[in-house]
Amino acid sequence: MPSRTRRGGERKGDFRERAILDTCETLLAQTGYEAMTVGDIADGAGITRGALYFYFGSKQEVVTALVARTVEHLWQRSQVAATTEDPRQAISAAMQRTVELWTAHGLVMRTAIDLSRTVPEIGQLWNHTAELFITAITAVLERAGIPTGPQPDQAPALAQSLCWMIERTFYHASQSPEDTLQAASSTCQHIWQTTARLTT
Repeated sequence: MPSRTRRGGERKGDFRERAILDTCETLLAQTGYEAMTVGDIADGAGITRGALYFYFGSKQEVVTALVARTVEHLWQRSQVAATTEDPRQAISAAMQRTVELWTAHGLVMRTAIDLSRTVPEIGQLWNHTAELFITAITAVLERAGIPTGPQPDQAPALAQSLCWMIERTFYHASQSPEDTLQAASSTCQHIWQTTARLTT
């Protein structure tokens, strides 16, 4: 989780933090990251600017915390792929949960991708999340019989390419009507199954 500017060691006002993050997500949709201000976030959350600074030191910190909350949900909802024994079921479940998260929080995830190169904390969060998914995809490929090792046609390298392919595909699909996400998911699922040699 990102570091936050906090007064005191105890967590206080969790409901205010949720209100701040929920407002930030709404404002991302309404005005975008660049136009959004700390004052806008505070007003939307029903608190003063001073109260907001009790929890977060800047707009960037608020957005970083929002990204952290979103990727945590993404990982929690997608962990089934790492534990489901049947590779076909694991792939199907993982892709369906990916659709659900991009449908609900696509704007936040696009913002995370856009800011990952310029905001180190967000870049670290996003890259760490990708590493978790690459590990999970690797495990699914290995259960399907793809050998592990350092070669380009072995599970770890294939998993890395699959992970970034899925990210970019959903990034673009999330900017279109909702059924585009489902179509993107079907395509990614087919490619993942083909890579795992599960389509024959």
